[in-house]
Amino acid sequence: MKLHNLKIPTQQVSFKQAVIQGIGQERGLFFVNQFKPLENLDEILAMDFVDRSSHIIHHLIDGELPFEQVSEMVSKAFNFDVPLVEVTDNMTCLELFHGQTLAFKDFGARFMAQCVKAFNDKKYVTILTATSGDTGAAVAHAFYKLEGIKVKILYPKGKISNLQEKLFCTLGENIETYAVEGDFDDCQTMVKAAFDSDEIRNKHNLTSANSINISRLLAQVCYYFEIVSKYYDDNLVISVPSGNFGNLTAGLIARQIGAPIKRFIAATNANDTVPRYLIDKTWSPNKTVETVANAMDVSDPSNWPRIMSLFNNDLDKLTQVISAVIKTDDETFDAMKELQNLNYIAEPHTAIAYAGLKDSLHEDEQGVFISTAHPSKFIETVEEELGVKISLPKALEAVKNKENLSISITNDTSKFNAYLLK
Repeated sequence: MKLHNLKIPTQQVSFKQAVIQGIGQERGLFFVNQFKPLENLDEILAMDFVDRSSHIIHHLIDGELPFEQVSEMVSKAFNFDVPLVEVTDNMTCLELFHGQTLAFKDFGARFMAQCVKAFNDKKYVTILTATSGDTGAAVAHAFYKLEGIKVKILYPKGKISNLQEKLFCTLGENIETYAVEGDFDDCQTMVKAAFDSDEIRNKHNLTSANSINISRLLAQVCYYFEIVSKYYDDNLVISVPSGNFGNLTAGLIARQIGAPIKRFIAATNANDTVPRYLIDKTWSPNKTVETVANAMDVSDPSNWPRIMSLFNNDLDKLTQVISAVIKTDDETFDAMKELQNLNYIAEPHTAIAYAGLKDSLHEDEQGVFISTAHPSKFIETVEEELGVKISLPKALEAVKNKENLSISITNDTSKFNAYLLK
């Protein structure tokens, strides 16, 4: 598999190199040189989720690993259900929260852990990553107690839900968590600055587990084919709750290799850089706004260059496939209540995806909206807005009273780099 650095195309790497390095020179993202379409789509769609995913990932990495090894890695990573739940006659929800940490990030993090375990030919490696919520828990649990691997996770202090925080800040062992006085974009900047330092990168053997890591993206491609296996329809429309835009990137890759998806809706909160860009063609991130859908509180999404690359930087072609909507907190609460009236309980991110789909779905189209987190991860918001009591799943019940082990730090990149060099 050949990948190149989107900023410096002459930097070419293999899949293994891209996984271990995480990010390229000058903070450039690694991306596939050319995606080849699947040749046996009907046969692959007839398989179960794990077998189908093994074939898709083996295809995407272009034979860099034997199929048997890929199949074993996928079996260990995707050991949970991926249900499609019908909400109305023409709107279905793909639930991606049945994994270990109750969020869609389990797909990418667990597969990446299998990749790092297979590729780590040094004595140690350090995963350095930023999270706006669910990535932290998924990465922490995926790499917990893996020999030779340390994990350092930065997240915006006071801006993720209490239970989200408890899921990954109570583990200890090889998991270190840092509560940053700032927003997610500050955390992401700090991570990128560390990767910019050859000294830090070499000292720690750094790699990242953000959606900038190509292994996470390839894992996420697989569940879009689960949708297609149930709705093989030229009029299929998928609404994706979008923050850092890794999830939408994976959907677009699925479409590029053959998934018959008509179009996508990028459903955002008040952090509306992409919707504004699609209208006025000017990339102008504002300061990040805090919303009830905190995992989407990202104003400068890292994965957007990959999306542009998929369309050869042709914005007119891109807008034929992607539209975008912006939802305020009040509109998010209204969508949660609408779903409740349809006998479906959803947290804010899922509700935004539903609202975006409802806004633009045509009569002749089949719509699917993506649910990225279990409603219990936002229990205070869901219970207050919907007037219901939610039982905590075992994973959250087990950590709700545990001590938070995080270290509070400022958002000063130079101080954090100095700390990493000690």
